[in-house]
Amino acid sequence: MLRCLSLVGQLRFLISICCIFFLYSSAYAEEAVSSSVETPLSLESDVVLPETFWPTTDNEEADEVPSAALVLPPPLEPPPLKHVSLMLDWYLSPQHTALIVAEERGLFTAQGLEVELQTPADPSVAIKLLAAGEVDLALTRQPLLHLFAHEGVPVTRIATLVETPLTAVIVKGEAQTENAAHLAGLHYGYSTREGVDLLVPELVPRSVRQTDGFLVPQSVHFNAASAMDEGSIDAVADGFYHFLPQQLSALGITTHTVRYSDLGVPRHDGLVVVANSNSLAKHADTWTRFLNAIEEANDWIVENPEATWQLVIDTHPILDNPTNATAWPDILRRMALRPAALDSRRYASFETYLLQEGLIDEVLPVSRLAVDPFAL
Repeated sequence: MLRCLSLVGQLRFLISICCIFFLYSSAYAEEAVSSSVETPLSLESDVVLPETFWPTTDNEEADEVPSAALVLPPPLEPPPLKHVSLMLDWYLSPQHTALIVAEERGLFTAQGLEVELQTPADPSVAIKLLAAGEVDLALTRQPLLHLFAHEGVPVTRIATLVETPLTAVIVKGEAQTENAAHLAGLHYGYSTREGVDLLVPELVPRSVRQTDGFLVPQSVHFNAASAMDEGSIDAVADGFYHFLPQQLSALGITTHTVRYSDLGVPRHDGLVVVANSNSLAKHADTWTRFLNAIEEANDWIVENPEATWQLVIDTHPILDNPTNATAWPDILRRMALRPAALDSRRYASFETYLLQEGLIDEVLPVSRLAVDPFAL
């Protein structure tokens, strides 16, 4: 009996639980249905974004969005120019026109070079400064280059600016019928070793030089006009024939010119650029860039001779005088259009001449005397 009552009680409990669960499920279903019915969106509807999508704070302002850069970046600075010092053979003159044009037309700069032209207080020091490394380049004449090389001075030709001699024997008075005999008895002046070592022996025979009446050549220190005007010399063995005769003519002195070729001196370069032999390979790139500028300058000069002369006198008014203006056309046609090109035969021939004259004991190879920097 008690067991039956217990089973009835359990049944009633289960029925009650089921009824409560059913009623709760029905209420939840009705709430879900009602919540799923939403009001249609319209222009007046409020749109609310979750804060996780657009976080904001009351005490911080939103960062500004960077705009696209419209300004171009600054241009790259060009590399620094390589400084090159070049010492002239004497005062600036029309024979240096290629250097002037290359500098004034920015041709050196285009090659990455800054070339400084220096004028020597004494022309004889240019080679000494080059050998000592005080300057990078120097100007000289081919005969002097040979003599310096045989003394062990480390200099080598890397370019030719003027292909023919610019100096000659300038003699006071008119040429004589027996001019050779007349020249043998004159008192000579000279400015460089080229005059005293090469030309005087050609002008004055050994027999005359061994007599008591022989007048020892006199150094005129690059002031031949004053020495001839004062009467201390009769001729200058290495005078610049484009300028000295005109200067003497202005002083009322008549002269005549004897070219080196008339004395048996081989043809040679009148103005060359020399570098230190010990650093040729090291600076080969610099020298080729230097020569590119010179060659371009020469091309422009040949195409524009009148504009060239105007450029020269505009930038260097001291050169604007009748003597230089008269000399310019002749110097123009003697300029080397290919400054780097090397005439090995010319240098070998001059070595042979010096040996035959007893001025040297052995012949140096051309590679010691002159090079083409583009072939290094």
